[in-house]
Amino acid sequence: MGAFCIQIVEGNPHLRSLLGWHLQQAGSVVYQSADIRQAMDVFQHRQPALVILDSELPDGDGVEFCRWLRQQQSLILMLSARNTEADIVEGLRAGADDYLTKPFGMQEFLARVEALTRRRIAMPPPISLDCGDLKIDLVHRRVRFREELIDLTPQEFSLLYVLAQAEGLPLSRSELLRRAWPDAIDNPRTVDTHILSLRKKVETDPRQPNLIQTVRNVGYRLGLESLTLNAPTHADYSSNRRKALVQSSSRRTAVGDS
Repeated sequence: MGAFCIQIVEGNPHLRSLLGWHLQQAGSVVYQSADIRQAMDVFQHRQPALVILDSELPDGDGVEFCRWLRQQQSLILMLSARNTEADIVEGLRAGADDYLTKPFGMQEFLARVEALTRRRIAMPPPISLDCGDLKIDLVHRRVRFREELIDLTPQEFSLLYVLAQAEGLPLSRSELLRRAWPDAIDNPRTVDTHILSLRKKVETDPRQPNLIQTVRNVGYRLGLESLTLNAPTHADYSSNRRKALVQSSSRRTAVGDS
């Protein structure tokens, strides 16, 4: 499997340790978290390439946390005792790249992790982000909005790109500072200043913004509903793969049975 940064978010300490030990033996760098609070802190500091996530955690719903993780560009393997078709579909739609029901065999678990790591290594870096009217060229760091080339500073470009990556979900000022700024900055007013500058360049009326919206008590989001969007282009599992996951009902060796 090779050196690969993996985070395990699992409330069962025995299962968490067992999975971590096997992944470390396979050569991965492993970080373990017992709940969502710990998981967010570890994720923000370590930026793992793969998150192994239990659907039920002591301080919240793992499926909801999966939706947050989906914005962060990490692969997600969801573990769950929920094994109905509706549960599996919900997990996949929340952003999980694979779904493994408990109990499961260790060899199957390791094989799925290995398949996901291969997928990550094989993924080519994106060269552009197309949000319909808004087109972000990552190679030349240029932005076109409604066919017009927008002159942005490097920091404005990074901020707009991070907002676009979130696909309409709101991001806090602290999250924007962490993801869009090259250096550690603690002043949230820095975000407000750059948002104001961006709005002057892309909004028809910066005083009543439609594209870069303020979300009260949270931060900012990109108003995708104000754009003419093309058909989704995100890579996904084939319909055969999803069908296989949903219909899988065979019993496995009782690893993770609780």
